Amino acid sequence: MGKVAVVIDNGSCFTRAGFAGEDKPKSVLKTTSMPPTCPAVMREIPCHLTAAGCGTGGARASKTHPLRHGIITDWEAMENLWSHLFFCGLRLSPEERPLLMTDSPSCPTTNREKVAEVFFEAFAVPALHVANTGLLSLCSCGRVTGLAVEAGAGVSHVTSICAGQIWREATYRLDVAGFFLSKHMHTLLLKSSNDPQLLYALQKTMVTQVKKQCCYVSMDYEGDLQDKAHQFPVCFKTPDGHWITLDKERFCCPEPLFQPKLLDQNSPGIHLLAFQSLQKVPDECKGDIIGNTVLSGGSSMFPGFPERMCSELDALLHGKGYRIKTLAAPKRSMAVWAGGSMAASLKSFRHMWMRKGEYQECGAAYVHKKFN
Repeated sequence: MGKVAVVIDNGSCFTRAGFAGEDKPKSVLKTTSMPPTCPAVMREIPCHLTAAGCGTGGARASKTHPLRHGIITDWEAMENLWSHLFFCGLRLSPEERPLLMTDSPSCPTTNREKVAEVFFEAFAVPALHVANTGLLSLCSCGRVTGLAVEAGAGVSHVTSICAGQIWREATYRLDVAGFFLSKHMHTLLLKSSNDPQLLYALQKTMVTQVKKQCCYVSMDYEGDLQDKAHQFPVCFKTPDGHWITLDKERFCCPEPLFQPKLLDQNSPGIHLLAFQSLQKVPDECKGDIIGNTVLSGGSSMFPGFPERMCSELDALLHGKGYRIKTLAAPKRSMAVWAGGSMAASLKSFRHMWMRKGEYQECGAAYVHKKFN
């Protein structure tokens, strides 16, 4: 098609858009509902205003989340968000460029059909590719074989992939992720010795900031919980000048990723799901897959998370002769978008597009044949 593709990654917290081949997205918006957009007007509105919820003169939309556990639940809201990204963030019309769109591993198959319908019908894109986020995480590290461990804001996934082939039966979802850990952080703080009045007044964004700046994953959770000498207090200063002290809360907050029962969830931890995923693939693939365990998503950024994953998998696979290697890039919170940018910039990718003519001839269901 001769034109650089647009890459959009729909995250539960942020939706990122940019151009294939670039190192970072050009536009990032919170994944919340936004007012409808008028393309002609949107090109004249500064991006910082649209990011704040400015539309075409109407009232602001209520800030609801159109994605739940990585799955689109409000298509109209997502269309509005995509319009803001195209016309304000990227300053172009959708019909000008091919589009690579990300797809959560646990999305229902009908999700891809709806994406095709929306972008070919409403946005008139010339070509589309819908890519599994687990595969794109691997691509960000230059891999097409490996174990994708995604810990994001709204959901976590583990996916085994071999030579670009996604093993659907080896895909597992965990409903422990950033949003839930932030709530857990607030609960832990309310039980601490800090001033309850101050803690009740904390905004969600401030709790998230405390989580990101102060928390880490313990290598020995039970031992650190029992031994106060292994609890390292830190102080966090709020914008109004108050101080919050954290000790065991620092490692208790992310622990539900490995022990979901701490959030009253009856699910194996993310390391056990990784182990279960590996059991579903052929024996001849297991070594290459476990040797390329790629971590991605904002909730994988906790200090100690890569080491804990490696340690847990090593214990589960002890004596089986596998060499475990975890790949944890410094900017892995944006690994999915980066992987999409890398993939869509390859010359070999030109065969991967679903063209508008194919959609018109075969319908939305063609996505299952085209992208599997």
